[in-house]
Amino acid sequence: MKRKLIKNKTISVLIIASIAILFSISRFLQAPSAVTRDFKKELYVLRVIDGDTVELSNGQMLRYIGIDTPEVHDKIGSTWSYNPRPYGKEAMEFNRKLVGGKKIRLEFDVQKKDKYNRLLAYVYVEDKMINLEMIKKGYAMIYTFPPNVKYVEEFLKAQRFARENKEGLWRDLEKGIISSSKAKENIGFIKMVEANVTNTYLSDKVLILNCKNNFKVAIFKNNLRYFPKTVSRSPDTYFKYKTIKVYGIIKKYKGSSEIIVNHPSQLEIL
Repeated sequence: MKRKLIKNKTISVLIIASIAILFSISRFLQAPSAVTRDFKKELYVLRVIDGDTVELSNGQMLRYIGIDTPEVHDKIGSTWSYNPRPYGKEAMEFNRKLVGGKKIRLEFDVQKKDKYNRLLAYVYVEDKMINLEMIKKGYAMIYTFPPNVKYVEEFLKAQRFARENKEGLWRDLEKGIISSSKAKENIGFIKMVEANVTNTYLSDKVLILNCKNNFKVAIFKNNLRYFPKTVSRSPDTYFKYKTIKVYGIIKKYKGSSEIIVNHPSQLEIL
């Protein structure tokens, strides 16, 4: 009887251990893997599209995370035409010098693709991150788009360095300030704009500063954490009726001209 009890007890222990192992394996397979978030794969750059976009050897288009460079193409209807903005061609050529025809590694953040089905990644040639190099040499500005914010602090330091040393596009940025009435004429250009905020709109994702002359400033809500607490506590009222000076790449969005602000350094209240 004793031997039978011991045998039954042993079997029970083995069954419990087996269940525990299967449960652990199940949890492991279901849990988000670090590899998913920090996945690296070697590929070649087949073609450089502009300063922040390339085509890979597997045919996929890739957009660099965290940066924005001046445009080199205009889209009219369904047709793209070559029309480089100031420093757009220089950014494209510098990007080509860094990655053209070379083997690269990709590191992903939270989101792997954008709405255009392009890959979103940090790009490496050997141990050099190309996203960071583009900012450091003044050929790109930071473009922080939550939730892909893994290296935002490093990018901000690189941009401060480029601005202080008048690298690339920073040589000409502060030579002339335009009014919001001129923003529409400067789509695709990096400019410093003076504008009057008439009203604001705060959603769960973004703060919009509506200004005179159909000019807007967009600040993603996650980026408000970089602003002083006096701003982040009530951002929808803080900027209302203020005169501001803002710099960045002027973009066309839903009939308006717009600058996306990724950091307080881009925005000054006058």
